[in-house]
Amino acid sequence: MKTPQWIWQQPDWPHFRFDLTALAPSLAAARNAQGKTQGMAVLLDPALSKEAFMLILTEDGMTTSAIEGEKLDLRSVRSSVARHLGLPVTGLPPVSRRVDGLVEVLLDATIGHTVPLDLPRLCGWQAALFPPDAFDTGLPNVRTGQLRGTEPMEVVSGPLTRRKVHFAAPPREDLENELQAFLTWFNNPPERLDGLFRAGLAHLWFVTIHPFEDGNGRLARAVTDMALSQSENLPTRLFSLSAQFLRQRHDYYAMLEKSQRGGLDVTPWLSWFLDQVTLAANAAEKTISDTLTKAKFWLRHQATDINERQRKTLNRLLDAGAEGFEGGIDTRKYVSLNKVSRATAYRELADLVEKSCLVSVGSGRSHKYEISLCA
Repeated sequence: MKTPQWIWQQPDWPHFRFDLTALAPSLAAARNAQGKTQGMAVLLDPALSKEAFMLILTEDGMTTSAIEGEKLDLRSVRSSVARHLGLPVTGLPPVSRRVDGLVEVLLDATIGHTVPLDLPRLCGWQAALFPPDAFDTGLPNVRTGQLRGTEPMEVVSGPLTRRKVHFAAPPREDLENELQAFLTWFNNPPERLDGLFRAGLAHLWFVTIHPFEDGNGRLARAVTDMALSQSENLPTRLFSLSAQFLRQRHDYYAMLEKSQRGGLDVTPWLSWFLDQVTLAANAAEKTISDTLTKAKFWLRHQATDINERQRKTLNRLLDAGAEGFEGGIDTRKYVSLNKVSRATAYRELADLVEKSCLVSVGSGRSHKYEISLCA
């Protein structure tokens, strides 16, 4: 009998196995990191919690696309998230349907985590990732809102003469049954299966089925986000697993490929997955801390007379320099950001120093202004 090359060719597929004893330390660490993040979130009032959620969703949208090699405009993603959450969008750019579609998927997976997952919903998510206007931007046309066609589905790299097949998905004739088995399990998981194990298994299982012509990686991560939200029983989640996968992009793909070529003992995959949950939750502590810092800053300056250009600049600095202002701002950058003269920029920056919003640092060409976080 021919040795199975892919995990879905194993005779007892998809009955995954894993070693609970070996995974216990990683599971405990991941649960502890989750708990710390949730504990910090308690410090946020509803408005701040929504702002922290906006930061995480924005990061999720940027990074889940970047994993696939697609670079989105940060301010456009932030604008879409802010609109969907009912947060201020003053100064933010209009949003393309492609970005909006991605944000809608991420929100539906988290806020809508109590609604069972079914095929029409998955098809809707996939179609949202590839709206008609996406193909006007140079993206290749893909089959949207329906399962992939009859052509073999392979993940390959390299030139045609030395093509390397990293993965081959189950054949099209088995796809409906494969997907139905996954959805039945996802909506009715074993009673004693830990939610984090379920999230890790769901990710590997979905991406192995590869049900669509394109977008499978982003959808697998959305399904995983949904499973994590269900595990926490919260409509908002304050850590981004996609951001952590991007930081470990090479290992992420290597672990998936190794797992998809192996047997049904997926202990190594789950161990790696739990470690990423721990790292992602630990990284989220900074997001929550930064949100609190921003809130305290504006509470201290709630009566300070600040114009809209100055407020916009301060918010950019408080947002950890996402627009390239990390470590401070100078007159030239203020001119570029606010479309004002150098004289106006100098005057308004000096005014912010006078009002203890900024501090002046350095001299000459290295002179800049940094946010003042002192009470």
